Amino acid sequence: MMDNDNKEFSEHLVTINRVAKVVKGGRRFGFAAIMIVGDNKGRVGYGTGKAKEVPEAVRKATENAKNKMVRVHLKDNRTIHHDIVGRFGAGKVILRSAAPGTGIIAGGPMRALFESLGIKDVVAKSTGTSNPHNMLKATFNAFKISESPKSVAAKRSKKITEIVKSKQEQN
Repeated sequence: MMDNDNKEFSEHLVTINRVAKVVKGGRRFGFAAIMIVGDNKGRVGYGTGKAKEVPEAVRKATENAKNKMVRVHLKDNRTIHHDIVGRFGAGKVILRSAAPGTGIIAGGPMRALFESLGIKDVVAKSTGTSNPHNMLKATFNAFKISESPKSVAAKRSKKITEIVKSKQEQN
């Protein structure tokens, strides 16, 4: 079963942090890892893991990420439906949908997150903190508040065509 999991999920290592605990005989080192796991079709999760060895920390983080996966609504399986601002702590991220061919314009952990998610065109900016934990949590907050036109139409008891403007109406 583990072989199937590795083939269907893409895994990205965001960061490994080495921490030291000073004890009587010297320093004891530990490692903390952040992993992002996605299926390239709209599901993604991130997880953290701590251990005395790097591979064990990465394994724990991967398992944690697989357990915390969320579904994100994508437009044409390539971008997000609308512009979103996500916040967590001192972190603030701005996600903007982009035209085909734009690519992923994002820095740090957000780039790995979008690649694992399967987004091909997006523009993202992180302001405030550069801490990868807070950037990822702010991005997941943005995904949580994003809505697809289908869900908005259902809430308002309208048709999707009434919610989404056609290209002729926009011009």
